[in-house]
Amino acid sequence: MKKHIFWLLPICWMGIIFYSSHQPYENQDVKPLLNNFINVSFLEPYLNWLSFTYHESVVSVEELGVAGFIEFFIRKGAHVSVFLVLCLLFYVAFRKAGKQNHSKALIFSLFLTVIYAISDEIHQGFTPNRTPYVGDVILDSFGALLAVGLLVLFHKRKDRRPL
Repeated sequence: MKKHIFWLLPICWMGIIFYSSHQPYENQDVKPLLNNFINVSFLEPYLNWLSFTYHESVVSVEELGVAGFIEFFIRKGAHVSVFLVLCLLFYVAFRKAGKQNHSKALIFSLFLTVIYAISDEIHQGFTPNRTPYVGDVILDSFGALLAVGLLVLFHKRKDRRPL
């Protein structure tokens, strides 16, 4: 029974992701915080030349303002980091509870993380003022791949250490 406690880690983390995805965009808006408590206007001359399209919207300081532009990167960085953590938690659960070898644990962790990323985007389609987007699944999957890369590096480094 003790070893199954490790599965609570990814399950709880998925619950946090589900709760966050269930909130409308307005409840997660950090622009008021950036505008009211942190003066980010000094960044405008350094960022105003950047402009690109993401999910059929222009992302630029001109379109979003400095706070909106910074918020975009905070939100996309959250996609990467949240799913990186989920993949790590799956890995721990597979290794500790399932007694899977390193390679199988990596593959299963990556697979489950990507599947959850897809289901999370589908879930957002049912949330007011949120839209599912395949680009976010790619970001989530990139976070999972980063986790796998870190785990591979850690495992290789651990194997090289002298006893």
